[in-house]
Amino acid sequence: MILGKKIDRSEFDSSDSITLQIFIRLLDNAYQAFVARVKEKNLIFSLNHKVLQLNSLVDTGIEISKLENNAQLLELALERAVALTNASKGIMRIVQKNEVIGSLRLPNTINIEETLESIDKIETTVDYKGYSYIVTLVDKESREGKTKFDETDEILLTAFARQVHSAVENKELHKEALENETIKKELSVASSIQKKIIPDKLPLINGYEIAGINIPSKEVGGDYYDCRILHNGKVALVMADVTGKGVPASLLVSTLSASLHAYLEMNIPLAEVAIRLNKLIYQSTPSDKFITCFIAILDPNSGEMNVINAGHNPSLHLKRDNELSKIGAGGVALGMFDLGLPFDGEKIILEKGERILLYTDGIPEAMNEFNEEYSDARLEKFCFDNNQSNADLFIDHLVSDIRSFTKDTPQSDDITALYLIRMA
Repeated sequence: MILGKKIDRSEFDSSDSITLQIFIRLLDNAYQAFVARVKEKNLIFSLNHKVLQLNSLVDTGIEISKLENNAQLLELALERAVALTNASKGIMRIVQKNEVIGSLRLPNTINIEETLESIDKIETTVDYKGYSYIVTLVDKESREGKTKFDETDEILLTAFARQVHSAVENKELHKEALENETIKKELSVASSIQKKIIPDKLPLINGYEIAGINIPSKEVGGDYYDCRILHNGKVALVMADVTGKGVPASLLVSTLSASLHAYLEMNIPLAEVAIRLNKLIYQSTPSDKFITCFIAILDPNSGEMNVINAGHNPSLHLKRDNELSKIGAGGVALGMFDLGLPFDGEKIILEKGERILLYTDGIPEAMNEFNEEYSDARLEKFCFDNNQSNADLFIDHLVSDIRSFTKDTPQSDDITALYLIRMA
């Protein structure tokens, strides 16, 4: 500060110097107070703006979570990202395998290539299920004109990107949950149908004891057994195993059950029944689906059994002399080929006191924690060791023996068995 001469033309003295210094100090204090007030005002404005941005971020997260349409969600996401950061332009590119397969822009009139070349921009990426969603914001606006994006803008954009990722993921998870619920309902229906196909109570056969079990490894399985008294008084015993599990296998079980019952009531030879079933299954299923099947027609009075084994496990015939015979008569699995190949049958006599076990491969192939199989040898030994049990006890003990072998190992295949005793 420079002062000119005094009005009275007198010289400046020490009191004038002190007065000037006091004035300059007061002026400095006033100026510093003014600057502080301006900074405080700007800080309050900035803080209020950040609070508003954070509130907008929360509100946007709630809003996008309610959208059902993913396209609407992405459009709203870009719009709100631009608004949150005061950007003048925004672009979202959808990339798969390094190729842009779609894009959104705001405003719609901007040139994407030119906009992406801008110097003042911030960018973030959301990756989900093989897709990358790249959000680019350009040219931040302020009351004084364009300004640079700050650290808060980058934090907001990153947080917002996480919200969008969560919203998209939640939509997909919700969709999957609904689909799983539908599948569960379908499985439940299929399971109830299958339970009606597999008998919950076996018929009484004069002079015989019979018991059976079916434990599917999944809600619906591919194993099937039946015991049915035909109109001519004979008894049909059936044991079958469809390749695969789940609903496709259960549908094939239903086809087999309905067709088999119709053919058996026609009183045609068992070999002809097998040929017809084979043709039907071959023509109505894909090439990877087939059925192994054991069918026996028993004359309860004589104990004579006509047997066909179409690629199934040999049934075990425990004779009175404690000899174990394997019934392996047959041909290829049903539905595997349609070459007109014959199915060779076999006749056996079930004498009084003798027993026969029909089963699927889920029993000998049951695995323990060491990947060891229950095995045919152990099953045969079990038959010898339990040759005095009645039919119900035999089945109960068989299941217990399998469980004691597998322990906590998950069941990998259906367990199905049918046990017939001709009383002495």
